[in-house]
Amino acid sequence: MEKTESDNFYVTTSIPYANGDPHLGHALEFIMADVLARSARQRGRNVIFSTGMDEHGEKVAEKAASLKLTPEQYVGKISDEFKSLQKILNISNDRFIRTTDKGHEQRAAIIWQKLSHDIYKGKYSGWYDVKQEEFVPEGQVDKARTDPSHPQAYKKLEENNYFFKLSKYTKPILDAIESGSFEIIPGSKKNEITSLLREGLQDISISRPKSKLEWGIMVPGDSSQVMYVWFEALMNYLTVLGYPENDDFKKFWPADVQVVGKDISRFHAAIWPAMLMSLELPLPKKLYIHSFVYIDGQAMSKSLGNGIHPKEIVDRYGVDAFRYFFLRHIPSYNDGDFSWDLMEAAYNNELANQLGNAVQRTASMVLKYQKGLIGEMPQADHDIGPYQEALENCQFDRAMDEIFQQIKGLNQYIDEEKPWILAKSNDGDHLREVLAYQAGSLVQIADLLEPFLPDAATKIRYVFKDGVIRPLKTMLFPRKELADKTKPQA
Repeated sequence: MEKTESDNFYVTTSIPYANGDPHLGHALEFIMADVLARSARQRGRNVIFSTGMDEHGEKVAEKAASLKLTPEQYVGKISDEFKSLQKILNISNDRFIRTTDKGHEQRAAIIWQKLSHDIYKGKYSGWYDVKQEEFVPEGQVDKARTDPSHPQAYKKLEENNYFFKLSKYTKPILDAIESGSFEIIPGSKKNEITSLLREGLQDISISRPKSKLEWGIMVPGDSSQVMYVWFEALMNYLTVLGYPENDDFKKFWPADVQVVGKDISRFHAAIWPAMLMSLELPLPKKLYIHSFVYIDGQAMSKSLGNGIHPKEIVDRYGVDAFRYFFLRHIPSYNDGDFSWDLMEAAYNNELANQLGNAVQRTASMVLKYQKGLIGEMPQADHDIGPYQEALENCQFDRAMDEIFQQIKGLNQYIDEEKPWILAKSNDGDHLREVLAYQAGSLVQIADLLEPFLPDAATKIRYVFKDGVIRPLKTMLFPRKELADKTKPQA
């Protein structure tokens, strides 16, 4: 079936849970979704790019109490931290939704009522993952965690809750995935989800007694119950568009791409599509599930004290260098690793020596041999099909590889043509052709880099685009030279 591209493009990240500080996994998700939004804008599409915060639930209330803050005070502080991180990372989101926004709370109640034909009251008896704030389906129980002495032991719950008829939608969701109308990438994650669906989905509890949890949205018509945080949080993708009556909802739903981490894939690939089917709404066109970032081969954890705030890296290397490393060196379809040594090597060997060198050499030679005049730049004829295909498949690392293949080819071209020799041979016409080709190639490379490294792309175009060299006042990738050369402490 041939795909067509509408004028509108809607991309979302998941909304981080407000019980902890921003980390590298959040940063990775933000910049991946940002690439998709910027690329769509570059193609002339009308874009809504939404991020936000999931601010209700037991863990949030507990965290606020531990800090002697009200939940409202605490989530306001955390939301500001995430907004600040997005600004630091040059994230171009159009919306930032908070689940404590009055508009979200009102629209969540409308959604609940529209789902009421698939909601019933019953008794939940089973395990509850306190850490994840998640009801654990029987088939996914980790037996070790049923032992009360386990450091992350489940809690045994027995309570009267509302349930959603998730089981009813097992086959329709599986059919949507297998037909390709609901695309899940990468294939490995799609296989995990389809395997889960073939086992059959169970109805899920979607509320908690208010006597046990006050910090949440009240169930419409039942003041004794609040909506289960994960169920309510998923609604943000509709409420941020003004569901059900707003024009944005009518024009932009279904989402073109939803970007989420693998730890919450079940919510987005099973529960969320079931909710949409119950609402008689189309499913997102694409769900991209990314993996985890490790630090020096180890998971980030408070006990190891190995957490690194994204700002530490940006402060040292600059925002585009940060974006470069996480988009190219963290595999798009697998877990990846960050270390200061890997970051240093990528900065020096790739950004500075390959891209920075190509820009610097070309600008310097045009200034030296042609008084800064480039002349007419030819349209570079590089094949960008693989780059476009990689972006379509959310293979950010592969798209970056394609760009850097062009940069490598350009540096080889400079070494083969040797403009410094041509300048001595009085072959002015050929020299002009060579330097114009170099400049034209760099302008095309800047266009390809635009969604990934927007600042660097702007600088490269500034230097070359008008046919006259305008030298940069700063380095292409400025970095903060630390007086103490030791690695920053986590």
